[in-house]
Amino acid sequence: MKTGDYSYFSERYLAGEMNEAEKEWFRNELGKNEKLREEITLRQNINSALRNHEVLQFRSKLSAISKKKAEEEAAKKPKKNRSITRAAIFTGLILCGSLTLLNTRNLTTEEVFERYYKSYDVTTPLRSVNDAVNSDYSIALEYFNIRDYRNAAYYFSKVISNDPRYIESVMMTGISRFEEENYPEASASFTKVVNDKENLFFEDAQWYLALCYIKTGEKDKAMKAFSVIRESESIYSRNARKILRKID
Repeated sequence: MKTGDYSYFSERYLAGEMNEAEKEWFRNELGKNEKLREEITLRQNINSALRNHEVLQFRSKLSAISKKKAEEEAAKKPKKNRSITRAAIFTGLILCGSLTLLNTRNLTTEEVFERYYKSYDVTTPLRSVNDAVNSDYSIALEYFNIRDYRNAAYYFSKVISNDPRYIESVMMTGISRFEEENYPEASASFTKVVNDKENLFFEDAQWYLALCYIKTGEKDKAMKAFSVIRESESIYSRNARKILRKID
C-alpha cells in the first residue's frame, strides 16, 4: 500500500476505522516518516481543541437554561417557592446521606484503581546520549502521544538496548505497557526503576507498581506497596493513606 497523500488514512487511523492490516502498514509509515508523525500529532491536538470547544458551548447552554429556570421559579407564588425549598432541602438531605455512605464504605480494588489512577505526565529526555538513542526516544514519544503504546514500548525498549542506564526509557516502557494493560511487563519495568533508587522517577514507579498489583489481583503486594508509600515523603503518600483506609 503506497501513497503520497496520507490525509485519508490519517483520518481513518485516528477514527479507529482501520483493520489490523491497515494499522500495521500505517504504523510502519509513522515509524519512518517524521512529517506524518507531526501531522498525526497536529490532527490530534486539533480534535482535542474542537472537543473542548464543544464542551464549553454545552456548558454555556446549560448555564443559560439554569438561569432562565431560576428566574421563572423566582416569579412564582411564595407558597410554591416554600414547597420547592422544602423539596430542595429534603433532596439535599438524601444526597448528603448518600455521600456519607459512599465516603464511609470500603472500596473494591477496581474502584480504587478507577478513583486514583491518572494518566502519566510525560517528561522530556533528561540527558543527551547519542543521535541513535535520542532519535529512538523521540520516535517513542511520538507514538506515545498518539496513544500507539505498542510501538511506543518497542522504541523505548530500543533505547534501553543501546543504553541500559537510560532510566527515563525504562520508566516509559513501563508506562506504555501499563497503558496496553500488560501489567506483568509493566511491573518488571517499574521494579527496575524502584530498585535503581537514585533517579527522579522513583516515586512514580512505586505508585504505578502498586497500581499494577491492584490490576493483577495481588492484593497483599499492593497493600504492602501502598504502606511503604504512605510512610514516605512521596507526593503519593496522602492518596496511599486514603487507599489503605478504604480498600476491602
